[in-house]
Amino acid sequence: MSNYVNMDINQKIKKYIKLKNEQSIRQNSDILSRYNTCAKVHKKQMIFHKCDARTRFVFGGNRSGKTECGAVEAVWFLRGNHPYKPNRPNTSGWAVSLSSQVSRDVAQQKILHYLPKRYIADVVMSSGSKDNYKEGVIDYILIKNVFGGISGLGFKSCDQGREKFQGTGLDFVWIDEEPPKEIFDECRMRLLDKTGDMWVTMTPLKGLNWVYEVIFKNQKNDPELWHIHMEWADNPYLKPEEIERMTKLLD
Repeated sequence: MSNYVNMDINQKIKKYIKLKNEQSIRQNSDILSRYNTCAKVHKKQMIFHKCDARTRFVFGGNRSGKTECGAVEAVWFLRGNHPYKPNRPNTSGWAVSLSSQVSRDVAQQKILHYLPKRYIADVVMSSGSKDNYKEGVIDYILIKNVFGGISGLGFKSCDQGREKFQGTGLDFVWIDEEPPKEIFDECRMRLLDKTGDMWVTMTPLKGLNWVYEVIFKNQKNDPELWHIHMEWADNPYLKPEEIERMTKLLD
């Protein structure tokens, strides 16, 4: 009898340890759950996430945190668990980059960083192996959402040309870095029938072009247009002494 009781307790202990290990693995893989929830909070990222405008621009230099919040916003939309906006089941969206290589190295990498593997239903590749999708160029990814359905994200690049941005209706578009005006216009048209959202995270490097006229000056007085500026000092994860050193090195 004693051996039976001891064996039963041992089994319970092993089960408890197994559950704790599984919980630890899930917590470590779910990086999104720790986004801006610790002592260091990027305040301007949170302002962006909470903004109700349907067309949002985030301007900032490298390492300011602009791409980070753009990727998080996309994952929240796809999973259907955005903490500050009404959620839709089975959303479809695009992540748009300047080229396929930049898409792989930046937007794709950021999305996968915040998206645990257990939420990925399927991956369609543009190039590379599906078995090693992180190293290849993803064309389309299917994601399990909290509604029990499937959301979809397509990775697009501006060098594909305007024609590749026609035809489909979308719930959202995230554009990383400054696109050509015709690409921006095509992306906006894709949102019309679903009353979708667009956000653009970019470093304004091309001078007084269409971005200045359409966004900064808001020539059409679009009430759904909003923008914010981020700089190194806004990113709490950068060391102040490193910011000061880099600032002195720049002209």
